[in-house]
Amino acid sequence: MLGMLGLPSTDPQGLPPEVAALIVRLQQQVLDQAQQLSERDQALAQRDALLQSKDREIALREAKIEKIQFELARLKRWTYGAKSEAMNADQRRLFEETLAEDEAALRAQLERLRREAEAATAAAGAKPKAPPRKPRRNPLPAHLRRVEHRHEPDHTDCQEQGCGRPMQRIGEDVTERLDVVPAEFFVHRHIYGKWACRHCQTLRQAPSVPEIVEGGIAASGLLAHTAISRFVDHLPYYRQESINARSGVHTPRSTLASATGQVGAALEPLYELHKRFILDCRVVHADETPVALLDPGAGKTRRAYMWAYARSWHDAVPGVIYEFCRGRGAQYPLAFLNGEDRLGARRWSGTLLTDRYGAYDTVVDPRLYPGRISAACAAHARRNFEELTKDGTSPIGLDALRRFARIYEVEGELKELSDEQRLAQRQRQRLARPLWHEMRQWLELERRVVADGSATAKAIDYTLVHWAALTRQLEDGAVALDNNHLERQIKPWAMGRRAWQFVGSELAGQRAAVIMSLVQSARMNGHDPWAYLRDVLRRLPTLRNSQLDELLPHRWVPAQA
Repeated sequence: MLGMLGLPSTDPQGLPPEVAALIVRLQQQVLDQAQQLSERDQALAQRDALLQSKDREIALREAKIEKIQFELARLKRWTYGAKSEAMNADQRRLFEETLAEDEAALRAQLERLRREAEAATAAAGAKPKAPPRKPRRNPLPAHLRRVEHRHEPDHTDCQEQGCGRPMQRIGEDVTERLDVVPAEFFVHRHIYGKWACRHCQTLRQAPSVPEIVEGGIAASGLLAHTAISRFVDHLPYYRQESINARSGVHTPRSTLASATGQVGAALEPLYELHKRFILDCRVVHADETPVALLDPGAGKTRRAYMWAYARSWHDAVPGVIYEFCRGRGAQYPLAFLNGEDRLGARRWSGTLLTDRYGAYDTVVDPRLYPGRISAACAAHARRNFEELTKDGTSPIGLDALRRFARIYEVEGELKELSDEQRLAQRQRQRLARPLWHEMRQWLELERRVVADGSATAKAIDYTLVHWAALTRQLEDGAVALDNNHLERQIKPWAMGRRAWQFVGSELAGQRAAVIMSLVQSARMNGHDPWAYLRDVLRRLPTLRNSQLDELLPHRWVPAQA
């Protein structure tokens, strides 16, 4: 019939009626088919245009997703990458919060684009991709107060047509979201009743409750909160003043500073007891970190030091203590470790684990102190070889790191053993002693072919010169492999320097050392710093000197328990 489009027109008047009607009907069919073909061509053209538009949208969306995934990967490199690939320490501190915000924003954008892509795919009739698996999150702590919100359907009768029967509850889904209420200030009202005898003319009244700050407004909870904010969260007093003001409480910074000063003075006897506890350990870690000390006469700051001492990493009962000193000379650790006879403190003897700073050589000099032994930090020796591998061109550095890695792997397996068991395992075949012996032989061979004065020679010489101290753990199971344990306890001071910038006086520095020693040791023993300090400040005025050891961080038990 399509071929009839090219035939000449036929006049139906001269034809029989049946034939004329057939011709007219055929011509109408041809015209209808032509109209349908035209409409189909237009629909195909519109569909092609729509498909091209969809292709462009998909390509644009995929480009956005690829860009966001690239940004996320770069954020992960900055946050978790090796030091050579990540930002430096100052940059990391500066952008840490910004990185977290950016990552959350990018993930939200990525999720939105994925939902749009799924909706577009479903509209096109294609099979959607499986959604990415959500990360598994740890459950919220069980001790937190729960506020339940019940959600049930508006109708519990079956809404299907022709049913209407009551439905039965077969279970529930539970989701939990973490919320917070800002700190609540409240007031303790102590009401002391007065009782009088009209006959004897006598008056009786309960004694007042002793407080750290007599006659002040601060209770033990506020004192602990102020000290923790200052020395754990590193908030200067002027920031605490503005934070408290948001709750409608006026606490001038001078009041907060004065109260903290009295707290530090009250804790000094406990600090001295804690010092004896630290020095009762025969293996002690030692290190120091610089802090800025204000010099009002010169109108600037000078460098002072916070010295730190901790019980052995392998000791069952942990503890750390700090001492603020004006300098970095050997006289400061000597005075600390030698003790004072008038206070009943004996001279410390044992193994001192340190880096190779020269001041410690005097502290452990066997001619002056025959009871002291020097142990060196393996992490410091390893870092020298790590520096050689920064550009990836030092085979000696890479080989040394592999050897240290095997030694650290062995130490990780021995962590939970007793000192005697650990020492026996270190000396067994194919364990620590053979690994150290092989490393020394290898270092001595490599040193023969390394040029003097090179960085490689310096790294090898450092290790060989301090070999006896570096391998001290092979002679004593209580000695740790490195000093990283104490370096972790010094980090709060490094964090604090960014907030308070300098120490106002020597007295302020030692007060900070007193509070931080007790609080950080409480954290090491698994206690909440605020709960510990609040209970200590509440009980301290009522205890005799012979009972103070109950408040030491490793012995403390909450009063309510």
